[in-house]
Amino acid sequence: MVGDFSTLLTASRRGDSVAFSSAFEAAYGELRRLARRQLRRRRPGQTLTTTSLVHEAFVKLVQGRVDTTDRAHFFALAARAMRQILVDYARQRRSLKRGGDRPAVDLDGDAIAVEAVAEEMVEIDRALDRLESMDERLARIVEWRFFAGMTEEEVAEALGVTARTVRRDWQKARAFLYRELSGARPA
Repeated sequence: MVGDFSTLLTASRRGDSVAFSSAFEAAYGELRRLARRQLRRRRPGQTLTTTSLVHEAFVKLVQGRVDTTDRAHFFALAARAMRQILVDYARQRRSLKRGGDRPAVDLDGDAIAVEAVAEEMVEIDRALDRLESMDERLARIVEWRFFAGMTEEEVAEALGVTARTVRRDWQKARAFLYRELSGARPA
């Protein structure tokens, strides 16, 4: 299937809409798994569904005239598209015109305010942007591991480095994000 998928992606780059649709069908199950993984991290009160996230990511990939080289690259781009969608969704949720400046009414003592989740997502996005400005590879590793759920080996293959390098970079990136998100600064 991997060879078939690469062939479909190559044909889709040449403008074959049937091939691109076939590639999407072949990837749909994996895209749903990625979306479910992302949405599972979200708190109660979200209205974005797995299906809508997958379809929005697909539309984003199609509109961007995606130039993918293989299956791993396709899923890396899908992870980036999902990240952008989730961040945009979070920004919308907290925007002033939607009442984002008003405190959430908590009807269930166990529920966490949707606005807090939106703020957290936007902060993660800002921290990833800062990381990307310093080291693009570290940012890609976080994006692919966190948003796409790729293994160290898959990321290593996509980047053309060893799994050990990915593991080391993953640790560096997590330490950077921890400092950025916790407000802690190195001494």
